[in-house]
Amino acid sequence: MLDKQRQPRKSKRSGGESGEWSPAPPPAASTRGSKPTKDRLADIAHSKLEELIVTLELPPGSMWSEVMLSDRIGIGRTPVREAVQRLAWERLVTIVRRHGIQISDIDVHEQMLVLEMRREFEPLVATRAARRATVDERRYIAKLADSFMEAGATDDMIKYLRVHFESKRFIIACARNPFVANAFAPLNSLTRRFYFVYQRETKDVGKAATLHAAILKAIASGDEVAAAKAANAMVDYAEYYTRSVIVGRTETDLPPG
Repeated sequence: MLDKQRQPRKSKRSGGESGEWSPAPPPAASTRGSKPTKDRLADIAHSKLEELIVTLELPPGSMWSEVMLSDRIGIGRTPVREAVQRLAWERLVTIVRRHGIQISDIDVHEQMLVLEMRREFEPLVATRAARRATVDERRYIAKLADSFMEAGATDDMIKYLRVHFESKRFIIACARNPFVANAFAPLNSLTRRFYFVYQRETKDVGKAATLHAAILKAIASGDEVAAAKAANAMVDYAEYYTRSVIVGRTETDLPPG
């Protein structure tokens, strides 16, 4: 475990460089049932820090201070403090009193527990979003599905992660169940980091993107049955993927796409 504080440096991935994917503004109605947006800077700080953790720019076990993280992403300490609290709730960091902020380690066995929860929540969120999303929201979800397919076609891992982040945030809001949202949101961050670490062995961005796009297309069409089926298919693959990591299989052992 790293206990030495890293010197702050600017990330190549945290900004909005030319050519990088970023979500189009979602329809205003999507804010119903979602978390308050009064502090937009805290939301931005959270998304930037989450991406740095997921992509190992902030390595597991490393220690950081609020000042270092603030300098790293170019956002003030108050929004960063709020973002760190959310990351702690999502189990991506641990706040160590008088020491700083420690990036959580990756536990492959813990990921199986995450999958137990996803097995229940993924179909629930997908079906409720298919039932409750507005017309404008469905249009936006369809665009996110297209973005997933584009990421898969080009094996663009960073674009895949950003579309995943936005799509999960959005369909959870469309499901309009704050109790499910509070339980489900932390699982997605842990899933993204686990996938980023091990996809270099499986090289399956195209497969994963296709499975996620199928869920979004079903939601966009309002088909609850298809949304549940697609969600279960995605969790089946995620479970196989996770078990293959645990037993040390290579990409040749994965099921055909």
